[in-house]
Amino acid sequence: MNPVKIEANQYPLHKVFGNDFVFTIPLYQRPYGWEKEQASELLDDLITALGDSDEAIEDINPYFLGTVVLIKEDKPDAQVVDGQQRLTTLTILLAALRSSLSIKEQHKLSKYLYQEADFLEVSHSAYRLNLRERDRDFFQKYIQDECDVLKLKELSDAKLTDSCLHIKENALLFVDKLQELSEFQRLRLASFILTRSFIVVVSTPDIESSYRIFSVINNRGLDLSHADIIKAEIIGVISVDKQDKYSKKWEEIEEKLGQEDFKSLFSHIRMIHDKNKPREGILKEFYKCVKPSPTEYPQEFIDKILIPLADAFDDIKNKQYKSIKLAEKVNQSFKWLGMIDNSDWIPAAILYLSKNYSKPELLVKFFTDLDRLASALMILRANNNQRVERYSLLLKAIETEEDLFVPDSPLQLKESEKSNILQVLDGDLYSMKKIRLYILLRLDAFLSEAEVVYFFPNITVEHVLPQNPASKSEWLKNFPNQEERNKYVHRLGNLVLLSRYKNSSAQNYDFEVKKTKYFTTETGISPFALTTQVLTQNKWTPEVIEQRQKHLIDKLKQLWRLDIG
Repeated sequence: MNPVKIEANQYPLHKVFGNDFVFTIPLYQRPYGWEKEQASELLDDLITALGDSDEAIEDINPYFLGTVVLIKEDKPDAQVVDGQQRLTTLTILLAALRSSLSIKEQHKLSKYLYQEADFLEVSHSAYRLNLRERDRDFFQKYIQDECDVLKLKELSDAKLTDSCLHIKENALLFVDKLQELSEFQRLRLASFILTRSFIVVVSTPDIESSYRIFSVINNRGLDLSHADIIKAEIIGVISVDKQDKYSKKWEEIEEKLGQEDFKSLFSHIRMIHDKNKPREGILKEFYKCVKPSPTEYPQEFIDKILIPLADAFDDIKNKQYKSIKLAEKVNQSFKWLGMIDNSDWIPAAILYLSKNYSKPELLVKFFTDLDRLASALMILRANNNQRVERYSLLLKAIETEEDLFVPDSPLQLKESEKSNILQVLDGDLYSMKKIRLYILLRLDAFLSEAEVVYFFPNITVEHVLPQNPASKSEWLKNFPNQEERNKYVHRLGNLVLLSRYKNSSAQNYDFEVKKTKYFTTETGISPFALTTQVLTQNKWTPEVIEQRQKHLIDKLKQLWRLDIG
């Protein structure tokens, strides 16, 4: 077998956008997505590298624009595996520069955007960079062709795709920033970009080795992801006549979920199929574990695995399950699950929802118990290995359609787990910084008649009996013993919720003053049932805390079904 030929060469930009390359963005690539901040940073860096002296351009230190990875044989045609965001942004910048120069100079820049037919050099006209079909006409008309980039201002943002909107915004940003320079500086900048700015072009003639390079670059921190690699592999093996259709399906999912959640979806899919903590890296395990094989049956994977699980994930993340009945209860569970401090519960959630979407009664039952399990593992501070082990058992039980509601199901709490949770709840809860707010919010919602969930921007957990009462305060009359104060101060029975930050000195007010000045809003009430309970008390003593402690623990037992035996 002949070794694969991989070439890596450094080119100035005028060579990159010259006759040696005709770049095409494959259908499976994600849309153009550079924000104005990224585009502005690129231009600022180039202007800084150019400097403000009159030094000859060829004597200025070169500027490195990064690496692009191509599938390319000996002819100019090249598919861009990595680097489309940079190549697109540089093309937009050259178009903005062209618009900012005199008519005499404009044509000189046009050839780096669009090459007209020339019998001496090329036999036909060609755009230097061809975007995906969905954005291609827009890009050619407003960026590459010889027209005024300012015409983009006439376009309504609402009618543009996200990628076209990014193109418009970045082009107009460049125009505005270039106007801050003199024409002489703009000419120098154009010359510097074309002759002293360099790109390393890595090219290989076959798709497999190009994505190996792509993966290596990704592991070193460039803006690539395993989702991009998986997309390239899967869409790349679909027949050409169906690639556009499935690329659109893929992009619709990515746009709906957003890039970060879309990337995490593949980790969740891997977990659903492998049911173990990753050992070899997500890419290798994804292809090994997911059945049917995504590259052997790409359309089936997209239609029967990716889309249903993505829809379930979207419903869970956005709390938007829809049903004629019980949808509100299901979405309420999604809200609480969204407050769990890890995402290990998500694979089981999306698998179960995708399998049982049309069974709202079953979904209420399952997600009530999943919420209970996830809360329990968080309260017990189960580590990553313990959580993965438990959810792996649950995934197996879901897949084999076991009864999830019998006592020995992995969805249900063991007696020992209930006992340990009660110990945590009955201890110094305030000291448990990672769970105290969550527990009090759950409790407060349960105490509210309609289980209302308040999501104020600044909710804090506060003490009734202060941690450090003043020496002459009434607190020391009711709690004269330091040991007794230590016993009660951090207990659940002594804690309330506040919806805004208060002056820390107010924490030490005597009880009656604290009720009116610290625990209530300007209207004299509190939005929290937990805090309203305290407002009804005439005094605050060890006996009151003991009674309240028992009452609140009983409520949490009821909420999470923690009775033992």
